[in-house]
Amino acid sequence: MGSIRASSQTEQLLGDQQGFATTRLDAMLSWAQKYSLFAYPFVTACCGMEFMSLWGPRFDVARFGAEAPRFSPRQADLLWVVGTIVQRQAPILKRIYEQMAEPKWVIAFGTCASCGGFYDNYATVAGIDKLIPCDIYIPGCPPRPEAALDGLMLLQDKIQRGDRTPAIVKPRQDPVVDQSTGVVQLRRSSTGRSVKV
Repeated sequence: MGSIRASSQTEQLLGDQQGFATTRLDAMLSWAQKYSLFAYPFVTACCGMEFMSLWGPRFDVARFGAEAPRFSPRQADLLWVVGTIVQRQAPILKRIYEQMAEPKWVIAFGTCASCGGFYDNYATVAGIDKLIPCDIYIPGCPPRPEAALDGLMLLQDKIQRGDRTPAIVKPRQDPVVDQSTGVVQLRRSSTGRSVKV
């Protein structure tokens, strides 16, 4: 059931009635691209466990139109870089990015993919943006699947707007964190169980 809106009246269309809708072609194409992302997972390290849970039934990435991973770069338009990238993998990652069809997007999943993580040595690439352009950075070691969904929704918003500037997924704030100390405060209840303050 849709609705047609004139200058001062709104008419509801039922299933047996016919009507039409108007839009701009670029808005329709952006909407189609937003809900038809074909992911290429480039998983190299421990963040892979959290990334794999994203495709399970609990988080249901299918509702975002990105559930079918493609293991050929020529069939994919979203590159998930998950985990640590070392210097020996850098040319392979760059080749995979170059083989992807336009338009293409890149998500850096985890601190190691975003900035090199806690590896401060000659063998680790200090962020994939040294090799390929990155659209979304998801921080965390490892990031939670909810953060990956936030990153995917942020990417969908960027696709809809036509925005190609890099963005960072903001961490969710825990309402029980004591703002003065920055930690969660626990105390013992009268029954002996720990409760959050």
